[in-house]
Amino acid sequence: MNLADAARVFALLGLVAFVPVVRAGEEKVPLKDVPMAVLDAVKARFPAAELKEAARETEDERTTYEVALKQAGKAVDVALTDEGEITEVETELAAKDLPKAVASAIETKFPKSTIKGAEEIVEFEGDKQTRSFEVLLETWARKPVEVKLSPEGKIVKEEEDDES
Repeated sequence: MNLADAARVFALLGLVAFVPVVRAGEEKVPLKDVPMAVLDAVKARFPAAELKEAARETEDERTTYEVALKQAGKAVDVALTDEGEITEVETELAAKDLPKAVASAIETKFPKSTIKGAEEIVEFEGDKQTRSFEVLLETWARKPVEVKLSPEGKIVKEEEDDES
């Protein structure tokens, strides 16, 4: 990898790591205006974390919150109901920390690609939790692709990432 490629990788990784929590349909909310039940749930689950920012979204008369935090040097996004029930946790991962099956599936399907960012996603519904991984990569043809995989390495979803 030459110096220009290294600089490009560093710049893209910086963008992935610091993407704001606010997405389409969400509005940024000062932490002081987030319901106490939401903040208490986040602090109970991540007691050593530093809360960074929050967003609120209302859809079909249901309000949800997403709180961005820093835990052990990693970016974590926590999605919750307004009552403080955690529905999803997205945790930033280094490429080397991906499960072997996931890394192998990426290498097989996208040879010579470069991983630009990765997250572990845990979704909660009642007592059930589902774990998956999202990987943002750049193919050998320099196309950004986002891939969602099961822990066993099965590709669940794949799409070109136009936001990169």
